[in-house]
Amino acid sequence: MLYLLPFSSPEALRLELSGGKGANLARLSQAGLPVPPGVILSTGAYREFVRLNRLEEVLKPALQAEAATPPEALEALSATIRQAFQAALLPPAVAEAILAWYRQAGQPTLAVRSSATTEDLPGLSFAGQQDTFLNVVGEEALLKAVVGCWASLWTARAMGYRLYHGIPQHDLALAVVLQEMVPSQVAGVMFTANPLTGERREVVINAAFGLGEALVSGRVEPDEYRVRMAPPQVVGRQLGRKAPLTADKTESAVPGAPVQALPDADILALAQLGKQIEALYRFPQDIEWAWVEGTFYILQSRPITALYPLPEGLPEQPLQVLFSLGAVQGMLDPITPLGREFILQLLIAGGRLLGYRLTPATQRAVWVAGERLWPNLTPLLHTRIGRRVVPVMLGLVEPSARRVVLDLLEDARIGWNAPLRFSTRLRLVRLALPLLGHILLNLIAPERRREAVLARFEGLLAGLEAELARLPQPPLARLAALVEGFLRVFRRLPGEARRLVAVVATGIGSLNLLRGLVACIPEGTLGRPRSAWDEDVLMLTRALPHNPTTLMDLSLWEVAQALRQNPAARAEIERQTPAALVAAYQASHLHAETRQRVGEFLARYGRRGWAEFDLGRPRWNEDPTYVFEVLKTYLSLPEGALSPAQTFAQGEVLAQQALARLEAGIRLTPGGWLKVHLVRFLARRVRALMGMREYPKFFMVRAMGAFREVFLAVGQALCAQGYLEQADDGVFLTLEELREFARRPEDPTWGERIRQRREAFERERRRRQVPRLLLSDGRAFYAGMDQAEEGTPTLWGSPVSPGMAEGRVRVVLDPRTAGLQPGEILVCPGTDPSWTPLFLSAGGLIMEVGGMMTHGAVVAREYGLPAVVGVDRATQRLRTGQRVRLNGSTGRIDLLPEEGEPAS
Repeated sequence: MLYLLPFSSPEALRLELSGGKGANLARLSQAGLPVPPGVILSTGAYREFVRLNRLEEVLKPALQAEAATPPEALEALSATIRQAFQAALLPPAVAEAILAWYRQAGQPTLAVRSSATTEDLPGLSFAGQQDTFLNVVGEEALLKAVVGCWASLWTARAMGYRLYHGIPQHDLALAVVLQEMVPSQVAGVMFTANPLTGERREVVINAAFGLGEALVSGRVEPDEYRVRMAPPQVVGRQLGRKAPLTADKTESAVPGAPVQALPDADILALAQLGKQIEALYRFPQDIEWAWVEGTFYILQSRPITALYPLPEGLPEQPLQVLFSLGAVQGMLDPITPLGREFILQLLIAGGRLLGYRLTPATQRAVWVAGERLWPNLTPLLHTRIGRRVVPVMLGLVEPSARRVVLDLLEDARIGWNAPLRFSTRLRLVRLALPLLGHILLNLIAPERRREAVLARFEGLLAGLEAELARLPQPPLARLAALVEGFLRVFRRLPGEARRLVAVVATGIGSLNLLRGLVACIPEGTLGRPRSAWDEDVLMLTRALPHNPTTLMDLSLWEVAQALRQNPAARAEIERQTPAALVAAYQASHLHAETRQRVGEFLARYGRRGWAEFDLGRPRWNEDPTYVFEVLKTYLSLPEGALSPAQTFAQGEVLAQQALARLEAGIRLTPGGWLKVHLVRFLARRVRALMGMREYPKFFMVRAMGAFREVFLAVGQALCAQGYLEQADDGVFLTLEELREFARRPEDPTWGERIRQRREAFERERRRRQVPRLLLSDGRAFYAGMDQAEEGTPTLWGSPVSPGMAEGRVRVVLDPRTAGLQPGEILVCPGTDPSWTPLFLSAGGLIMEVGGMMTHGAVVAREYGLPAVVGVDRATQRLRTGQRVRLNGSTGRIDLLPEEGEPAS
């Protein structure tokens, strides 16, 4: 076996042989970049070492560790493994190969670096998790350093990192880079994009005297230079207190004078070199470098994994402003390729109403970055009307993004401030006239029009289900027909959508008109502050009828109350875990009443699920774990707890009381006798139609679910024929690719394409923070409304549902594993309808994203649940069990001391 791989060899580029660091150094070297000489001791040597010394048994407990394994247990495992590695024998063939190369190279001073197969990857850098040995001199020290690198694959920090990120440990291996030491006069780290702001035009360089290990380890304060490219110029410098060199080129502990480590000419040359490396990898890089007598050497290059990726092909100029669709939907998770295509087809269908003929490939209104969708606000910001409308719309769904956009409007790179073109105005008029006609009819007869639209769309769904049932049965023919049926639905949708959009627009428009009308009530009228009248307008949206999401929650509550009356069924649910209940339900082993009532619920709502607007995500009828989790929570509530039906009845009373106050207040304004009638008119339309806001999504989710059921059945059949590995593999292909797959399923490239996309999707699911706005120059804006300083006992957000709540926090990232206890304050990234059953037992709601009109806020108001949204990094800054008090009227969240602790 060939154990040593020169940087110049083709095999050195293979990750499975060279590890991440080794493969990157080989790639840099082969591209002609200045990499110090060296070789790679391949992963084959590590595997032979483990096999020869029978270390598999020693490693077995580490392979069985889980993400919940405590740190002290990992430390104990690591100590055992490293002791075994140090006592083991180096395979003779491996030792001979290393020493032969070392002697031939003239026994230079070496840097011996670990290079794992899981490090320096596009999604995870794994930086600093394994050991590096510098200034290695002599054969014995060299062999000892190699074993030390192998053993460092199993440090507690490396195991913990892998477990946290879900990296499999069963097939791990580690290569070792043997590289001549560079006697650097200056060394440091370079980021080819600003790691704090994300700006791609800016290179950030840290520099210190000597080898640079003191810089990387944080023992010295380096210089920091900022270089703006095109044309390159140093735009910022901060000189650190670097340690000066001693005679043996090591860092001294004596503080150094503020002398610039690199001259400007070399700073610019280094920045150019960094951009050359970035071009090689096509992604911003984190580069370790050294400088000797005017020559730069590249010691390592890895992706800057903390940067949010930019869409491929997005032009930088004029400056493009992209907004997170996930912030609107309350779902920050990535979206599968087929799920993205579904949403894009909706967009294209909307464009057809305006006369545009687009495809997913030709449209430029929505971009893909980080496996998520990003609507492009830039064309709207180029127009005068858009500059007025966009901030207003953002204020309703994501107030923090509104503030950023208002600042960006002053940036000259946004482009012109032009009136709408005549052709665009004509298209809008053609769209608006039929819509306005429907809105007028809705205002005249809101209840009758609502029922007509509901009947029409329920009929459309029944017709779609019948059409899917008639598809041909052979799997490949069925798949091809399914794709065509999918596209047919979207061709029919624009004409039908006008009626439904008009119903929703009438309800929301009535609320906005009412809010504007009430704004004329002066401060102090009837002894009330101005804000009290605004809260009364919001109170009109309490317990809105005809909302499918709240009807779903009520239905599940009724299931729980029916089972509460059956002692056997109740005991069965209370004593088993949700997973066990699902297994019993699917095997028809549960109590008959439980099967019947849960089955009836899933027949109506089973096509819903977490991240349900992604066609690629499982539905409750596939995995009803969450349904049983919520049932267990409902049954744990004490007898006599306020039921949703009672909550809704109270909400209706409160809405009527709010209307009475509004009438009394508006009557005292000029023309009040007429305004009172208008207030009543608008309030009736709000109550009759605002609940329909959730129906379009409810309809589309069920239509998607109908497609998904057939799609999975086809996938199962194709798995049986050997064309797919998993039934849902197809969600990682686009519609056009599925059409092609149906024609030539035997093409071996399909499997690799699906695997790569599934890996990218899972990698993005681990991302905890997603920006609200993304700019084409790389800047990403994450922060919410909170302006409080770190460490203060108060957080701030946007108030969206009035009321006070005090209780213990429950941080939930996945509603399927919520574990929410009655009365706890639910803290989450965002919510879609699958979260709302939790609202019935929560005491309050805190979200990282959202605004007044996003889903979670609307439903929270209907339930009378105090809620604050747009709280920056709430799921990280708050912890489960922490006591807080939130004010849904002001947006203030107070962190409360534990009993016996002094208040801050």
